[in-house]
Amino acid sequence: MQIPPYIPDNAPFTPEQRNWLNGFLAGLYSTAGPVADPPPALKIAVLYASQSGTAESLARKVTKDLKEKGHIVSLISLEGYTPAALFAERYAILVASTYGEGDAPDAVQPFYEQLCLEHFPCCGNLNYAVLALGDSSYEHFCKFGKDLDNKLAALGGVRLADRVDCDVDLDASFAQWKTAVYACLDETIAAHPARTMRSSSAVSVTPVIPAASSDTDELPPTPAHNRTNPYLAPLVDKRPLTHEVSSKLTLHLAFNISDSSVTYEAGDACGVIPQNDLHSVGEILHRLNFSSQVPVQLPRSGTTTLHDALLNHLQITRLTRKMIEAYVTIGKQTAQCHTLSALLAPEQQAHLEKYTYDRGLIDLLHDYPNILHDPADLVAMLPNLSPRLYSISSSPYAHVGEIHTTVAVVRYHSHNRDRGGVCSTLLADRVPTGDRLPIYIQPNKKFRLPKDTDAPVIMIGPGTGIAPFRSFLHQRRVLGHTGRNWLFFGERSATTDFLYQDELQSMCSDGHLTRLDLAFSRDQDRKIYVQDRMLEQAATFYAWLEEGASIYVCGDASRMAKDVESTLHAIVEQQAALSREGATEYISQLKDQNRYHRDVY
Repeated sequence: MQIPPYIPDNAPFTPEQRNWLNGFLAGLYSTAGPVADPPPALKIAVLYASQSGTAESLARKVTKDLKEKGHIVSLISLEGYTPAALFAERYAILVASTYGEGDAPDAVQPFYEQLCLEHFPCCGNLNYAVLALGDSSYEHFCKFGKDLDNKLAALGGVRLADRVDCDVDLDASFAQWKTAVYACLDETIAAHPARTMRSSSAVSVTPVIPAASSDTDELPPTPAHNRTNPYLAPLVDKRPLTHEVSSKLTLHLAFNISDSSVTYEAGDACGVIPQNDLHSVGEILHRLNFSSQVPVQLPRSGTTTLHDALLNHLQITRLTRKMIEAYVTIGKQTAQCHTLSALLAPEQQAHLEKYTYDRGLIDLLHDYPNILHDPADLVAMLPNLSPRLYSISSSPYAHVGEIHTTVAVVRYHSHNRDRGGVCSTLLADRVPTGDRLPIYIQPNKKFRLPKDTDAPVIMIGPGTGIAPFRSFLHQRRVLGHTGRNWLFFGERSATTDFLYQDELQSMCSDGHLTRLDLAFSRDQDRKIYVQDRMLEQAATFYAWLEEGASIYVCGDASRMAKDVESTLHAIVEQQAALSREGATEYISQLKDQNRYHRDVY
């Protein structure tokens, strides 16, 4: 028997090209004698909708797994993708992040808008699975992933496996979802071997070598430090950016990374692994009358003390529906939980949200006491303590060996208690300079400076939204970028809340910051915001756009970003004399040209 030739691993081809050519040669030489079939395989599209990179990273892991199983897999971003291309697939796996107020990531919105125009079943041949990513602290948890899953089902698609909705701490749910999806694919191959991509007969077609994979198809090396392996970075600087009489405190923080392998780019975020307030942990233990040293089991960390679990691993400051459901299940035989159980009825959703708003575990234990008697039940009902992400306000070129962040400290009084943000109060009150904190980098590939160093940029960042723009300005200066820079910044009062005032005014004086438009909402009778300043400069704003400027927006998603978007539409309508539809198309073109970027939260 003649052995067919094969393409060696060191040949100058991608893995996809090598697999294709080996299959072609096997078929070509099959007339010389029987050649063993390759393992059964499916052609699968792994699609991702990503804003900050998490969905893309998970999609890459799925792609790698499926290739190792022998499947023919393509990794594709939904940015620039079309519903028609999706409908042409037989097997598709979608990893979808929710962004802002339940929306698709910015670059994926055109795809989803096109998909929503379809009203009749048109993807009956599509077998798909959706992994939805989100953050349960937001009202519209995983909404885009849910909407995408339901829309594909309504259009006739067949679910390979049920959708799984992942919170910020997603390792366990991601693993559960992968197991289910892979099992369904294995069952599909076993039940329908004729559908697999076997090549067992002679091939008489002209070979077409697949195009070389793009950089996005290559699996990146695992970073030395990430969320599960953070770097213990020394806090080397902490200073207030607001005046002591301000109604709020905003801090500038600097971490030393000179002795680490941590790297970042302007536009990325710094993840901080927080720790709960020691007093709050003590209050919970006291109310439950649990020993702080009783051993408990955590899924990822193994055995630890209850005190350590509450301090470093579990979320205790915010109530969620899942926590209420677990609590009611534990106390279902007790009279105290009847009222709480009633809140879980679908028609009581508004009342449930009213109760959980601004409350934490200690409130639940106070309002409905004597339910928990086993520390294991307490641990099982609490979600994991999630990292906090802060936009980086330094440049790796201008601030070598350091990472800077700009943090608004959250404090408020609610339900007869003083409360605060878990991480911001930790940074403000409980971590002195010199102490180390676990940090990692969350890349944000969608929020990068223009590759054209002569291109102008317009930056809109009220409050701590200024953070990445401080990074941008310092980076453009140190690298000698010649493009013009225009910043819109807003806060409450110029005398108390002008963040980085000296730096910005110095950049204005030497011409590096071409324009600085300020909106201090409480310095006059009528509140003025950054979108008002945009309208005041509508003609110049539009002229910059026509001259190739890129727009960057950073800050609050629920109001500011929506108001800025609406104002941008109004400026384009007014200055270009376009209809509403024409202005929408103009802004869509900005997005297509990679000239409109948002980092909102």
